[in-house]
Amino acid sequence: MALKNKAKTYSFSRTAFRAGLLCTAVLPMAGLAVAQEEPETIPQAVEDGEARQETIVVTGARSIIQNTIDIKRQSTTIVDGLSATDIGDLPALSIGEALESITGAASHRENGGATEISIRGLGPFLSATTFNGREATNGSGDRSVNFSQFPSELMNKLAIYKTQDASLIEGGVAGLIALETVKPLEYGKRRVQLDLKGNYNPDQQNISDSMAGDLGFRGTLSYVDQFEVDGMGDFGVSVGLQRSDISQPEQEMRSSSPSGTSLFACIADPSDPDLRGYANGSNGDCEDLGPNSSNNDGYNTSIDPATGLAVDDGLAYAWASSSRGFRQNDTRDERDSAFIALQWQPNERMDFNFDAQWSERVQSEDRHDLNFSNMKRSTEGVTLESLQFQDNGVVQFIETQSDIESNGEIFARTEEYFGYGLSGAFRATDRLVVSGDYSFSETTRDEDQVSLRVSSQGGPGSGGRENVNWMRDGDGFVTFGVVDFDVNDISNFTDGVRARIDSDVDRRNTVEAIRFDAEYDADWGMIDSLEFGVRLSELEYVNLAGTRTTVTTDDLDPNNIPCATNFAESDFLSSAADALVTQFDSSGNIVNQTSSWATFDNRCLLNYILDAEGESFSYPDQEYGNNGTTDVTETTTAFYAMANFDTMFASKPLRGNFGVRVVNTDVESLGFRNALSIITNVDGTIDLVEDSSTVERIVGGGDYTEVLPSLNVIMDLRDDVLLRGAIYRGLSRADPADMNFSRSFSTDTDDGPTTLEELITGVNASGNPNFEPLTSWNYDVAAEWYPNDDTILAVTLYAKDFTGGFENAVTQETFTIDGQQVTVPVTLLSTNEDTSSLYGLELTAAHRFQNLPEVLDGLGFKISYNLADSDFEFEDSLYGDQGFRDSNGQFVQTNVGIVAPGNIPGFSEQTFSGQVYYEKGPFDGSIIYKYRSEYFQPYTSNGTRLRYVGDVGVWEARASYRLTDNVRLSMEAINLFDAPKEQYFFTTDNLGEANYYGPRIFFGVRAKF
Repeated sequence: MALKNKAKTYSFSRTAFRAGLLCTAVLPMAGLAVAQEEPETIPQAVEDGEARQETIVVTGARSIIQNTIDIKRQSTTIVDGLSATDIGDLPALSIGEALESITGAASHRENGGATEISIRGLGPFLSATTFNGREATNGSGDRSVNFSQFPSELMNKLAIYKTQDASLIEGGVAGLIALETVKPLEYGKRRVQLDLKGNYNPDQQNISDSMAGDLGFRGTLSYVDQFEVDGMGDFGVSVGLQRSDISQPEQEMRSSSPSGTSLFACIADPSDPDLRGYANGSNGDCEDLGPNSSNNDGYNTSIDPATGLAVDDGLAYAWASSSRGFRQNDTRDERDSAFIALQWQPNERMDFNFDAQWSERVQSEDRHDLNFSNMKRSTEGVTLESLQFQDNGVVQFIETQSDIESNGEIFARTEEYFGYGLSGAFRATDRLVVSGDYSFSETTRDEDQVSLRVSSQGGPGSGGRENVNWMRDGDGFVTFGVVDFDVNDISNFTDGVRARIDSDVDRRNTVEAIRFDAEYDADWGMIDSLEFGVRLSELEYVNLAGTRTTVTTDDLDPNNIPCATNFAESDFLSSAADALVTQFDSSGNIVNQTSSWATFDNRCLLNYILDAEGESFSYPDQEYGNNGTTDVTETTTAFYAMANFDTMFASKPLRGNFGVRVVNTDVESLGFRNALSIITNVDGTIDLVEDSSTVERIVGGGDYTEVLPSLNVIMDLRDDVLLRGAIYRGLSRADPADMNFSRSFSTDTDDGPTTLEELITGVNASGNPNFEPLTSWNYDVAAEWYPNDDTILAVTLYAKDFTGGFENAVTQETFTIDGQQVTVPVTLLSTNEDTSSLYGLELTAAHRFQNLPEVLDGLGFKISYNLADSDFEFEDSLYGDQGFRDSNGQFVQTNVGIVAPGNIPGFSEQTFSGQVYYEKGPFDGSIIYKYRSEYFQPYTSNGTRLRYVGDVGVWEARASYRLTDNVRLSMEAINLFDAPKEQYFFTTDNLGEANYYGPRIFFGVRAKF
């Protein structure tokens, strides 16, 4: 059997996969080859006779924009996208950075890189993501995808579907993000490509003896080829490998978050009749001072029946966090990836594809914290008198007493993605194409952490605290003052020595699916074709409860401190403040100012503590089936039917599709609790006895069916002007982590209960496996002008009418306890029937100034802008308006909040990206600016508390020079001006955390053979 290379282009039609074809206006890998070969001359007939004219070969930024324009123009739905050549040329650490360049897309940044993507300012939980047309998994417990997991160099196409048709996988109210790898036969030629990049981060140079070293690298090798196999048709293969090892420097101002019980609104009003909080005038944590001091007695939002207002209505309050401080971080980010695709076409009627992707990312961090651990503390005669705060409780200045700690952490996260799929398409007749696809996707995440604490002399709870103050500058950044305490003197840190060894996360998310599709070329008048399909999928999410080992040892000898090390980073947080800590003497004179502190070698200190107590190091085991285990299985069955049409209307071409998708979703959630036994006392009363040695399984769940119609239309007003419209109904499901099933019981034996109904007074519930989806009707209309290949002006108006808000509701749940069934009311966070709306405008414009003088005719630009407004309200679970929906469906308000509600999670009113490029000869350069306005970003651990990420604008740049047809040099930089990520707690001006990542610079060479 002979093998020989193929050099032809394949035109096999796989119309059953319309979602993929919407993006194939440009074959990007072929584009890469053409763009870097010598321009070819072709004969051209002209009026004066025969002549020869060079073909204009478009490369670089101009090619990126032309491809983007073409993808948008050729799509039936409203789509924006990129191709592989574009992605490889972007200053992108990952797919996330590449997606940011698409109109309407914005990212949430972690560790300085784009991770989750929002569409049209809507949060990632309202979007869906597919990988080669298949649902993708993640390791965070929500519906978003961590795009930093995937290397951009090994992708073929990216697309964001702003509107949907019936054939697309459901789950994205905001839109659907589609990622695709190359199909080797469509590529049509052999190619070996090597891409080597070095990474230089200026802030990394300030860290001594860093884990990742001064320079990082990324190396990518890809191979694509095609073969003609005698008697067996055509065979194609593509393989990609990447190794990345870079740093992610991070400098941080931090404080306790609102996700737990570490941030309170403490009463700060001397007129309070109970003299609580700061007004109490005694020493202690502010939320514990006054009546009911054991109940975290901060501002009471409960409604007073006598007034209908909050109990503490009118009283002044101040936000008080448990701790504040700074973190110096040494980081290393390693990623290995491998992709493979095989394509076989036995004949012109069959096409089979297999593809697999694997990526493992390991993030390591060596952290050093300066922690002021008693920031809620009120000091008699000092705190209330010094306290300066705004009407909304945001503190500007405070004096108190606090332990000061030099803490350390060793953190490691390993996230592994593995996915594969097998698909086939068969043209059964000249009119009928049938296809099938099986897919598997799995992400696992493990997180381990060691936390080390060494406190100032006196130690936690000893009363030997230091006199400190902190104040905000005009940007909200916090700096500290200390009295007679040198934070750089290691001998000041001797007490409260402790090590915590945590196995925090052991998580697995799996999706397995099979689908069958058919397309019939109907040719029934205006109906071109009919499409039908069915998809069956099963999502499984398992998360094991975290476990901890705690080891404490004796205080350190101040004259012989072990494991001391120099502060690792120079110019720490210098872009935020001149000095982080000012030392005063007892008379108020400045002794010194510093932005460093005394630190310990974390691994040395861990070994010292373990050796002192005769312990050995190991992370504690996490076991399936103990309390805190989450095990959710979501089974989905979907059917769709869709008609594609092409006709004339008012003498104008009109085309599009209409259809319906019917989706049934069934959820089963497993929980675990200690076994319960019913004990009958001699007087006939009963009680519950818990057996901690035996764990029993409990099961919860729910199901729903949604009907999702859709209509997409396009009218050609002129050859260069399109008018689009779309109406569709979409849904977004609850996060898997929110559908856990954890239940425990509160009992009361004082009244002599004789039945379970009398004994059980309440159910402590976490998670709701019967969470209904958030649905919306969506309306889009767009006008698009395409005067030439380099120019577009597109305006889209869109609206979304949501059904579903989030509130506590009372539902009846039935439990089996010791063989007896009992039905009791349970209050759960649920989706209600409230309605809200969103209205938006999206603008895309691009142009090349080809009429400028020759030296400037390589100049061009592209801008995209999204403006939206919504009346959606998300109430904070601690300090927002609260209540519940009773068994009759009536909402009963119980609390009057003191913080304004958030909007849709992830919602930004404005997003913008702008690019100015210049391409001339072998040189190509761009300046890029990306902006996103503030948005509400829920915590994964507690998605009911308000945390806002502030406005951020990031500048990026890239330049490349083509040495030869096959070799190109490049330099790329992101976050040029060190724009921080700022996080605000409860209100949009209460800055609680600021992360500075510094610029990131990549320089490299690309060679193709």
